[in-house]
Amino acid sequence: MRIFKFGGASVKDSESVRNIPKILSGYRGEKLVVIISAMGKTTNALEAITRAAYDNDAKAEQLFQNLYDYHMQIAEELFPDEKHEIFAQLESLFDDLRSWMEVLAGKERELTYDMYYDQMVSVGELLSTRIVNNHLQEEGIGNTWLDAREMIITDNTYRDALIDWQRTHDKIMEKTGNAWKDSDIIVSQGFIGHDGEYSTTLGREGSDFSAAIFANVLDAEEVVVWKDVPGYLNADPAYFSDTIKLDRISYTESIELAFFGAKIIHPKTIRPLKNKSIPLLVKSFLEPEADGSIIHEDMSSDSLMPSCIIKQGQVLISISSRDFSFIAETHLHKIFGMFAGHRCRINLMQNSAISFSVCVDDISRLPGLISELQKEFSVKYNDGLQLITIRHYDKETINKLTVGKDILLEQRSRVTVQMVVK
Repeated sequence: MRIFKFGGASVKDSESVRNIPKILSGYRGEKLVVIISAMGKTTNALEAITRAAYDNDAKAEQLFQNLYDYHMQIAEELFPDEKHEIFAQLESLFDDLRSWMEVLAGKERELTYDMYYDQMVSVGELLSTRIVNNHLQEEGIGNTWLDAREMIITDNTYRDALIDWQRTHDKIMEKTGNAWKDSDIIVSQGFIGHDGEYSTTLGREGSDFSAAIFANVLDAEEVVVWKDVPGYLNADPAYFSDTIKLDRISYTESIELAFFGAKIIHPKTIRPLKNKSIPLLVKSFLEPEADGSIIHEDMSSDSLMPSCIIKQGQVLISISSRDFSFIAETHLHKIFGMFAGHRCRINLMQNSAISFSVCVDDISRLPGLISELQKEFSVKYNDGLQLITIRHYDKETINKLTVGKDILLEQRSRVTVQMVVK
C-alpha cells in the first residue's frame, strides 16, 4: 500500500488534473491513498479572501468571484455535462465559504481570526479533491472520497494544529477499512483536520505532513510526493538555474534542510516516516517514470555539495535592555515567552552582551509582538530582508550568493552558514 501526495502545481488546471489518472493507471490493483492539495494558488487566494472579509474590505467579493470562476472553469473543462454532480458539490462548498465570509464580516463574530482562517482556507482542499475524485471516476478509476477532517483529529491550535495520534489512528483505520471494501483507491485532503468542533489546519504546505500521518498509521510501503521538479534539488529553481538533483538523502539531512526553509518537504513530514522506516520518494508528475529522489535512513548516501535556501520577506529585530544591563537568562526567558505567545517562529538568533537579535518571517502577528517587546526593551528592526542558508557551505558559494548585498548578520556552524542580507 502506498501514499501518493499531489501538490497544488499538479492540480493547477484541467490539463494537470487529467495527468493524475495517467499516473495512477500504472498502479492498478494496488491500494493507494491519494492526498491532494488545494489547486494552484488557491490557498493564497483564500488567505486574501479571509483577510479582506475580516477587514470589511469591499474587494472580498471580487476575490471570492475570482476563486469561484477559477474552479468552475476547471470543472467545465473536465465535465462537459452541465448536470454532472460535481457542480452541485462545488456550489455547496462555495456556499459554505460564503457563509463564513458573512460571519467574519459581521458584528456577531466571537472567535479568533486564526479560527476563522482555518474554516475558510480549508475549503481549498475540499474543492480540489471533489474535482479529482469525480474525474477519476469518469476515467474508469474507481475511488472513494473521504473527508480528512473525520480522520485527522487535532487540538485547537488553529493554523498549526497538533495531532491527537491515538484518536487519529483509530479514525483512519476505521474509515479506510470501510472504504477499501468498495475500491482500492482513497482520495482525501492534505493540510486539514478537525478538533471535534471546528476545522483545523496543520500549517502552510502541511499536505506532506498529512501524507506522512496516513503512511505511519497504515504502515505504508512508501510515500510518493509528486512535484513539478525532477526530485529533491539542492536549491530552489525559482532562484537558481544550475540546480542539481540529490538522488538519495537521509531523514536527518532532510529534516535539517526543511527546518532551514527548504520548500520541497514540510518540516513535520519526516518524523512519522522515520519512526516506521518508511521511505519518501520525490518524483516528477511530468516524468513519472524517472527515478526522482529518495529520503531514507542511510546517512552514508548524503551528498556534501552545497544546498542553498533563500527565505524572502524577513525581518531582523534587535532587542536590548534600556538600562544597559546584560541580556541574560531572565531577559531571554521573558523574550522567548513573548515570541511563543505571539506564535512567531525564530529563524535565526544571536546575542551579544547587551543585545539579542532575531530573524523572523514578516507575518501579521509581528506588529503585536514588537509592540509588547517595546514595553520593556529597546527595539530596532529592519524589514524586506533575505535569509540565506547554505548547508555544506564553501567559500565559492558564499561569495556567489552575497555579491552586491549587505550582510547584516552572519552565523556559522561546522556544516551550515546563515546570513541575513539586504
